[in-house]
Formats: sequence, C-alpha cells, structure tokens
Amino acid sequence: MKTRVVIRPPVRDFIAALAPVPRRKLWAAIKSLPDGKGDVIQLEGGLAPFFRLRVDKVRVVFEEKSAGGERVLVCFFADYRATVYKTLSQIVASNLLGELRG
Repeated sequence: MKTRVVIRPPVRDFIAALAPVPRRKLWAAIKSLPDGKGDVIQLEGGLAPFFRLRVDKVRVVFEEKSAGGERVLVCFFADYRATVYKTLSQIVASNLLGELRG
C-alpha cells in the first residue's frame, strides 16, 4: 500500500524555526516515515490514537489514516520533548484538536 505524509502548518512552522542542522535531520526523519523507518511509537492514554516520531529532543505527533486505498500519515503537532505531551494533552482536553489537525 502506498503511503503519503501530510505536514500541517504548525509542524512546518516549528521546523522552519529550527537551526539548519536539526531542521535537515527532522525533515529526513519525516521523509523516511513511509518506509517504516524512524523511532516511532504509539502514544498511550488519552493520546492513544496518535503516534510520535522522535528525533533527538524533538517529537512530531501524527495520526494514521486511510484514504482511497492509500495510507496517509498526518503530522499535525511538533515540539520539544519537555513540552510536547503536556501541551498536546491540554489541547485534547480542551477539544481543540480538530483545529490543530486541520
């Protein structure tokens, strides 16, 4: 099955704000997601429907969807490890996730 990666604006903005070396490393990791590469795990608890990609101190949160026989990985949130899960949990609790996911 073909896999496509969709990057939402909050993730693009976060990546654009990084220094060149971490930015290149993060883009390379995201581009390798369709090949099943990278440090990926499914999240737990209230965040269980989502997965995270770890690249050094950065986490990219994504969800897996299916559309027209195609697997789609939607990257919708990225931040540093110290804040990503707390912030995402607050977004989920506030029912604002729909706005973030596009």
